[in-house]
Amino acid sequence: MENFVVSARKYRPSDFKSVVGQQHITTTLKNAIKNNHLAQAFLFCGPRGVGKTTCARILAKTINCENLSADYEACNVCDSCTAFNNNSSFNVHELDAASNNSVDDIRNLVDQVRYAPQKGSYKIYIIDEVHMLSTQAFNAFLKTLEEPPKYAIFILATTEKHKIIPTILSRCQIFDFNRIQIKDIAEHLQYIAKEEEITYEDEALRLIAAKADGALRDALSIFDLIVTYSAGGKLTYSETIDNLHILDYDYYFKVTDSLLQESVSSVLLTFDEILKKGFDGHNFIVGLSEHLRNLMVCKDAATVELLQVSESARDRYIEQAAKSHLSFLLSALNICNQCDINYKSSKNQRLHVELALMKLAKLPQAISLAALAREEIKKKD
Repeated sequence: MENFVVSARKYRPSDFKSVVGQQHITTTLKNAIKNNHLAQAFLFCGPRGVGKTTCARILAKTINCENLSADYEACNVCDSCTAFNNNSSFNVHELDAASNNSVDDIRNLVDQVRYAPQKGSYKIYIIDEVHMLSTQAFNAFLKTLEEPPKYAIFILATTEKHKIIPTILSRCQIFDFNRIQIKDIAEHLQYIAKEEEITYEDEALRLIAAKADGALRDALSIFDLIVTYSAGGKLTYSETIDNLHILDYDYYFKVTDSLLQESVSSVLLTFDEILKKGFDGHNFIVGLSEHLRNLMVCKDAATVELLQVSESARDRYIEQAAKSHLSFLLSALNICNQCDINYKSSKNQRLHVELALMKLAKLPQAISLAALAREEIKKKD
């Protein structure tokens, strides 16, 4: 029986063009290789799971490749690339600063820097989670980082740039990695699903992408979990929301319809149904705020692009937004926001949410009365 390899490892990018959602980084690095403008120290910083260590490894492999392609990608067949892919390259050294953060660990690394590569142009030192180094270790590293040998390149990676001392920052070329867009993650998941011959629903992949919060590695972990849970290798939206314990957005459409109809009883019964399914009232009010925000975005054709949902869901949002007055949406957002802020300090949290829902249900009537009052004032004037 062949051992299972998680998707994050199996589909880890091996060249710049396969990196997802970081084109501003990969383009700059390829141009640096092309023009021979490589800095001696790089700092890759950004949230978890966005490709910092992956890009560091690709850069390390590419600058020592013996047969670069026309678009300055590693060939993956020369001796240097083969050694790197087999984790047997003598020119690439990785250090995990989370567990090797003492002065002695850095001194050992500095001692290695003195020896030139026997084969290849560069020796590359990748230090992951560099913010975990002690102050003494940083100080021991300063001189080498400022005046390294011509063949030495340091690539530092961190999730917490603010913890790195300014003297280190000033010696590095800094690259800020972005959170990966939902659209890019969803497209990458579609590619993997096709490679693995898994049938899927687009809405399920988009939900996984949204849940990952911009981290591709998290998205791939969730994807593996849902595939394992799903029967017959089919990834469906209903099974995804059940497994991730996410409230189906149908509930938010249903609640909003009830609010627009001023049906207090219908809103309270729907909220009771949500609580009986085990969902938290706080998560519900946060989700309702997001739903109202999406409706407000759909009021203007220019801002519909801000809506990161599937085509079918977008059509539903546009349809419901047409029924909702902008004044209602703004006032409703304000009520939901206040409910969210005061939720944790409330002694009766269920009543706190129900009171907000009752206010929301009476909003259309209040807005109509305010409009009538304005008309009366205009007539008198």
